[in-house]
Amino acid sequence: MNIPHIPVLLNETLGLFSSINEGYFIDCTCGFGGHSEAILKAHPNIKLIAIDQDKEALSFAKKRLASFGNRVEFYHSRASEILEKFIDLPIAGILADIGVSSYQLDERKRGFNFEGEILDMRMNQMQEFSAKDVVNNYSLNELERIFKEYGEERFYKKIAQKIVERRKDKKFESSKELAEFIASFTPRKKIHPATQVFQAIRIEVNQELSELEAILNNSLKIAKNGTILSIITFHSLEDRIVKQTFKEWSKECICPSDAFRCECGKNNAKGKLLNKKPLIATKEEISKNPRSRSAKVRGFVFR
Repeated sequence: MNIPHIPVLLNETLGLFSSINEGYFIDCTCGFGGHSEAILKAHPNIKLIAIDQDKEALSFAKKRLASFGNRVEFYHSRASEILEKFIDLPIAGILADIGVSSYQLDERKRGFNFEGEILDMRMNQMQEFSAKDVVNNYSLNELERIFKEYGEERFYKKIAQKIVERRKDKKFESSKELAEFIASFTPRKKIHPATQVFQAIRIEVNQELSELEAILNNSLKIAKNGTILSIITFHSLEDRIVKQTFKEWSKECICPSDAFRCECGKNNAKGKLLNKKPLIATKEEISKNPRSRSAKVRGFVFR
């Protein structure tokens, strides 16, 4: 079977879930089923709930995981919209890989990469709103905002202004066209000059940060004593949200910082961190899969 995506931090992720024994494991971003397959093999008493908003990826995962039979249930959905459905199940683990798959990045027809034939970037192809709407219809202020906040792009004002001026004469039709346009006036970097702008547009199209926050909040609602939650991120914006959320959940005392003494009982922690520092890819993994270089995984166990 030709597998178009390599699951990142696979060994590290399996390590975080090593203690689970039975119940249900929810893969919020099943993708091509790499992490899911490894979990099913490592834990024969675990049943899997596989969720993904990308129909192509989910179709592949169904074939890949077919040998596990009724141990697997598949759902085409955003995880945030369906997690609460499983509130009554004994949830052993929850995993979310908040990133774009190699397949999505490499396929020109999906419009994620700099050579894309269209300007798309939708993870869920059933969704109408795409990168084309962002680039050609957003106001100058809106473009500046997402390039600055989601792309952390130094030249956000200049790039937004140039795009607005250019689209007056001709709308952008492909990601290749947009990437070449940005590169034509933006100083060269170690990475492609359009990298951070593309990241910002992709996050906006797929509402990735609000989806991550919703996954965290809904995981808290359905978690049981001993449920393990693990999140894989690929850039600082995502990792910051996970880090801060896990930190808040770990607090025993929730009294105001200016309180004279603790009155909350110091028994308010939702659980504890499984790793204080994020786990990152080894040199060996990076050599095999360069895209794993920016990946980080954090784990939390509920009580």
